[in-house]
Amino acid sequence: MNERQLLQTAVKAADDKRAEDILVLNMKGISLVSDYFMICHGNSDKQVQAIAREIKEKAEENGFEIKRIEGFDEARWVLIDLGDTIAHVFHRDERTYYNLERLWGDAPIENIESELSQ
Repeated sequence: MNERQLLQTAVKAADDKRAEDILVLNMKGISLVSDYFMICHGNSDKQVQAIAREIKEKAEENGFEIKRIEGFDEARWVLIDLGDTIAHVFHRDERTYYNLERLWGDAPIENIESELSQ
C-alpha cells in the first residue's frame, strides 16, 4: 500500500462517519512531520470520536500502522498519526479556533473529490 492509498483510506473513513469540510493539505516540502494533513470536523464529542475510531479501524484493516493517537478522550482535537498522513479530527469550535488551514496556508490543497464520490 502506498501513501495515496493511505490518504484515500483516511478520507473515505472520515466521510463514512459524516465528517464535515474534509480538506487535505499537501505538506511535501513544507513539513518534515508528514506528507499530508487531513483536516475535518464533527459537531459533537461523540461524532469526533466516531470519526477518529473509523479512521483508525479502516487504516488497520488495510494494513496501515497507527503510530499514535492523541486527544481521543477529550474529543476536541484528535490527532491520528498514520505516518505519511496525519489526520486532524476537530470538534467544530476547535477547528475554527486553531484554523490549521490558515496556519499552513502555503500548502497546496489536494483534490479529494474522487475519494468522496465513492
